Amino acid sequence: MFCEKAMELVRELHRAPEGQLPAFNEDGLRQVLEEMKALYEQNQSDVNEAKSGGRSDLIPTIKFRHCSLLRNRRCTVAYLYDRLLRIRALRWEYGSVLPNALRFHMSAEEMEWFNHYKKSLATYMRSLGGDEGLDITQDMKPPKSLYIEVRCLKDYGEFEVDDGTSILLKKNSQHFLPRWKCEQLIRQGVLEHVLS
Repeated sequence: MFCEKAMELVRELHRAPEGQLPAFNEDGLRQVLEEMKALYEQNQSDVNEAKSGGRSDLIPTIKFRHCSLLRNRRCTVAYLYDRLLRIRALRWEYGSVLPNALRFHMSAEEMEWFNHYKKSLATYMRSLGGDEGLDITQDMKPPKSLYIEVRCLKDYGEFEVDDGTSILLKKNSQHFLPRWKCEQLIRQGVLEHVLS
């Protein structure tokens, strides 16, 4: 049926909860593109026949197919654009290293786009705040205190704090650290914030 596959792509993203990335539906996208190619070829032959044979009765069919092509294109672009918005949000939520489960759901082109976005964001952050740059991905919400108590969820190894001291992050150890230093590790699942 016309545009059903394209609509299914959009429905698939709509059903996925916000902040989650469903697996890239390469097969569905290929079917939509094949349908578009078939519609285009049918339209080309009908247009040629209408021009040469003077068959004006084919014009409504040509217009219908053309509208179907436009709808398929809109649905495909909406699917791909929504996925890019979700991937961009994942960069802000998880940092520059995505968990394997999320990377598994991305296509090679989406991974390439993510890497370009990550590099562009890093370049922009280095240009802010003088020599050291400014990490604008930290403190997405204003902090209540500068230091927080954290528990290590897995063995991480040595972690260096601003004053030059190194802390060994071992599983189930608790530490009192600067919020901005450990916020990235909290998002990656290495540390968890201990609420008193």
